[in-house]
Parts: sequence; structure tokens; C-alpha cells
Amino acid sequence: MAGHSKFKNIMHRKGRADAVRSKLFSKLSREITVAAKAGLPDPNMNARLRLAVANAKAESMPKDNIERAIKKGAGADGESYEEIRYEGFGPGGVGLIVEVLTDNRNRAAANVRSIFGKNGGAMGESNTVAFQFDRMGQITYAAKAGSEDKVMEAAIEAGADDVESDEEGHTVWTAFEDLNDVAQALETALGEAKSTRIVWRPKSLTPVTGDAVGTLMKLVDSLEDDDDVQNVYGNYEVSDEDMETYGG
Repeated sequence: MAGHSKFKNIMHRKGRADAVRSKLFSKLSREITVAAKAGLPDPNMNARLRLAVANAKAESMPKDNIERAIKKGAGADGESYEEIRYEGFGPGGVGLIVEVLTDNRNRAAANVRSIFGKNGGAMGESNTVAFQFDRMGQITYAAKAGSEDKVMEAAIEAGADDVESDEEGHTVWTAFEDLNDVAQALETALGEAKSTRIVWRPKSLTPVTGDAVGTLMKLVDSLEDDDDVQNVYGNYEVSDEDMETYGG
């Protein structure tokens, strides 16, 4: 029975992992489609599309999926997605920014508002949270890309603004308008990045502790699980101990 139970547990975990990966591919495809529709369908001539394709490849998304998403965006009758930013507050007063790509604005707004309301949060008006963040370029590398000094030196040469390194890897920060140039310079010096994105970086962090951690993580997970939601950013800080105890 123990072996059977273990097998069932493995199958459940594998099924969940497959579902998460499928949802990730769906979000990556949507970004590729929107990028292709907004400009030329050639990554060499479209910076946003080039970044979207690079991020898809970094997640081992099949080439056929990538090409299909580009064709969908390039077609005259391709799906049309609207880019919307929602802002709100989570448990502990933390600020959250939710980026959406949707073909139905009303559905997306209703879903995001409902998720906030059901998980201890509240939707805010436009720019009630965004001022607490900086819009920046983020380039990540695995730890094997090089030592902290090597990555720092390469980032300075490339014109980046900041570097954060730990045992997990390296995060290079740059002004969002410089992202493409810095990413290309770093690729020459360090090789292909793990991811290259334009993100919202919090100016300061709000500590969240105790039971509020579990509620906040449920809110963030629920937002990220919504089909229309592309990215969720927050200005919260949670200790490893609280995450392990309350994070679920």
C-alpha cells in the first residue's frame, strides 16, 4: 500500500507540474503573439518579440509552439489582446501590480477584483501603488555564468544600473529603455541569459509576518493562476522561516 500511495503522490505532483508548465507556455505564447502583432513578426527586427522568444526558449518551450504563436500574431485575423495594469493592496498593506493580457477586459477586471476580495486584499485605483515601484529591465543569469566579480564587471561594462548576486544566481538591473542594449552586451560577455524582462521593481519592501504570509501567498498564487494574468509584482518581504511555516 505504501508503494501504491507513493506512486499516486508522484503522479499527482507530476500532474500538477505539467499543469503549471502548460499554463506557463500559454502565457509565453500570448506574449509572443502580442509582440508579433505590435511590430514585425521577425525577432531580429522586433526587440520585444526577440525578448519574448528568448524567454520562451529559456523555459524549453518547443520551437513549433513559438513559431505558431508568431504566426498567430502576424495574421490579419489573429487574436487581439489588450494590455492592462491593475493595482491593489494585499494583507499587511503591501502593494501589488497585476499585468494582464486579455481578449475580454470586463472578464479580466471582474476576475482580478474577485481574487483580491476573496483573499484579504482590495483593488486600488490606477497609480495608487505604481509610484512605489520603478519600471526597470531585469536580466537573470544562473550562478554558473560566473563569479560575482565577473558578472559585476560585465554589467558595469554593459552599462547596467545594479547587480544582485547570491547562491541561486545573478540579477542585473538596468533602465528599461536600455534593456536591449545591455542584454546584448551581457550575452557577448556571459552567454545567453536565463531571462530578460521589463519588470516593476519595488523601491522599498514591506515586511509581512505570521498568518498574513499565508493569506498573501494565497492571493498572489490565485492571481498568477488566472488565465488572463501575465505577471504579479509585490513590494513585500517574507522571511524563510515564515514562508516555511505559513506560506503553504
